[in-house]
Amino acid sequence: MTHTPATPDPSSEYDPDSSEPQPHGSLAALIGGVLAEMDALQFASFSKDDALDLGLLLVELGRQRSLPIAVDITKGEQVLFHAALDGATPDNERWINAKKRTAQRYEVPSLLVGLRARAAGGRIEDNAWFDQMEFAAHGGAFPIYVRGTGAVAVVTVSGLPQKADHDLVVEALRTVLTPGA
Repeated sequence: MTHTPATPDPSSEYDPDSSEPQPHGSLAALIGGVLAEMDALQFASFSKDDALDLGLLLVELGRQRSLPIAVDITKGEQVLFHAALDGATPDNERWINAKKRTAQRYEVPSLLVGLRARAAGGRIEDNAWFDQMEFAAHGGAFPIYVRGTGAVAVVTVSGLPQKADHDLVVEALRTVLTPGA
């Protein structure tokens, strides 16, 4: 008899874009997953060459999959990498900037900011102090963490549903941080 490893049921995952009832515990599980990603996906150091490698990998993944994405890697005010693939629109630039500002401000992935608000019983966008013209608590922006230092830059993808944007960034980070993978 062959044993097949259990795979998570995709229908049990929390969907931040859905207005439908979500599976019990799925929000907490997703928050825990993002926190684990933050801990695991840390660089020993981060250079402009690292930014170029990460950006080019995201472009390669996007082109292989025909994804209509824009990609940005920014350190402070300096853009280290920026590209828009076929299908990306000017709206993606607005989303990149808003998600990037959120990740910079809170020093956590933009997806986590939105998820934490939902866990508290609402949406961060419903607070008058959250300026939706400047910030977006939607997935796709992930701080570049250097172990022992903290957040030093932000990588952002826009063009897909927010969880898919986040997952693409995480996939690319895992790839560059796992040599030979």
